[in-house]
Amino acid sequence: MKTTDCSLIVFAKAPIPGEVKTRLLTLLDAETIAALYEQLILHCLKTAVSAEVGPVDLWCTPSIEHPFFNHCSERFQIELYQQTEGDIGRRMADAFYETLKKADSALLMGTDCPSLTRTDLEEAKKVLHQGAHAVISPTEDGGYALLGLRQYQPILFEGVAWGTESVLEETRKRLCILGWHWHELPKRWDVDRPEDVEQLISKGYLERKAIRCRQSPNMAFSFQKDEQ
Repeated sequence: MKTTDCSLIVFAKAPIPGEVKTRLLTLLDAETIAALYEQLILHCLKTAVSAEVGPVDLWCTPSIEHPFFNHCSERFQIELYQQTEGDIGRRMADAFYETLKKADSALLMGTDCPSLTRTDLEEAKKVLHQGAHAVISPTEDGGYALLGLRQYQPILFEGVAWGTESVLEETRKRLCILGWHWHELPKRWDVDRPEDVEQLISKGYLERKAIRCRQSPNMAFSFQKDEQ
């Protein structure tokens, strides 16, 4: 039995130095990257909860037992779920399968796209409830920051070259094969490469004085911008 009209799934990795955002290692040391990633997660959860589109569930890897995830659960009053084994496609498919058992629609977002806004989440829920089968928030690197569905369909997650610039186009082709109608939100940017850290500064998310080179570890990051 469905218990809600929409649920919001947030995917996150534990902020373990050396295991998150490793492409930033040419700019920042591992501890600083982990601190930055913590702030990305907190910013994402703040956006997700404040959008009020439905219950927010934090799907964690490698374990929900990490202290930071417990902190997030307590701070935002959200449920924690364990991501399954396998590649990102299999893990997303599992999360949608489980969530759509209890919700009429589900939105899944990562934690590395601070440019995704509350308005985006509100629009995503709205278009699904108006009849779209899916909704996507494209990113500048050829992927997507959010995927929303009204029904589970594994073809969307099988055989996709995850982590490449072809993810969005491959997903569009699968939506066409299914004969689904979908809506695309405005294109957003995410944080994967060293130049994306500069965007965090230039767009007002971080103060420049909070950024130090990789020779100066243990920086504390604080997001400055509250997206609508």
